Amino acid sequence: MEFALNPALTFSGLLVGLLVGLTGVGGGSLMTPILVLLFGFKPTTAVGTDLLYAAITKSGGTWMHHRHNNIDWRITGRLALGSVPAAALVLLMLSYFGTGSHSTNRIIMNVLGVALLLTAGSLIFRQRLLTFARTHIGQTVSSRHTAGATVIVGAVVGALVALTSVGAGALGVTALVFLYPNLEMRRIVGSDIAHAVPITLVAGMGHWWLGSVDVPLLLNLLLGSLPGIMIGSHFAARMPERRLRSLLAAVLMLVSGKLILA
Repeated sequence: MEFALNPALTFSGLLVGLLVGLTGVGGGSLMTPILVLLFGFKPTTAVGTDLLYAAITKSGGTWMHHRHNNIDWRITGRLALGSVPAAALVLLMLSYFGTGSHSTNRIIMNVLGVALLLTAGSLIFRQRLLTFARTHIGQTVSSRHTAGATVIVGAVVGALVALTSVGAGALGVTALVFLYPNLEMRRIVGSDIAHAVPITLVAGMGHWWLGSVDVPLLLNLLLGSLPGIMIGSHFAARMPERRLRSLLAAVLMLVSGKLILA
């Protein structure tokens, strides 16, 4: 296996890395559609490669959040309790039906399109959802029910991530806002990023086992995205985050329509 630098792929990784650094979201939500729609990769290859890409890039983010005490490891553990078995089940199903079949790739594209629509909605209405959760939910849900619901959310996210590589970011944060409305947003985001590492690693290694990971593609993306994330994170405090999120949501809605109708 030879590695050849592909400037277009590296530049795409740079752009997505910048967006992730600036807004905290956009990794799988943009990278997988870019690989499918612009570069013509099979959906299974795009998903598998993006999962390992996410596992590597979010490991650094987890370390930084841990250093700043932004992670509630109890929440992360509950999410993983549901997500890891769910991801394993999806991978077994992909193994049974085959990753190269037209029907499998069609299902992935349709589910990916729906996941992107949900992600766009969560970006647009996040602040309103947060206000609603804090006003109407608060302490009305018992801790035992919250723990069980967190495991269920983890299972849904795990299945989505293993199938589409989307769901561990904006969707996970939105669900946690409802389950833990009184928790600081920085700890919700940190806990969600920490959970993304094991689930993307498990799902990514599963796709590697299925043969749907392109290593040269992965290296090209990392060459661009790692410096992109660092640059974006440096300038994050100076950028209008709300406008960036709105722009990202609009792009995701357009891309989701393209995937569903393709």
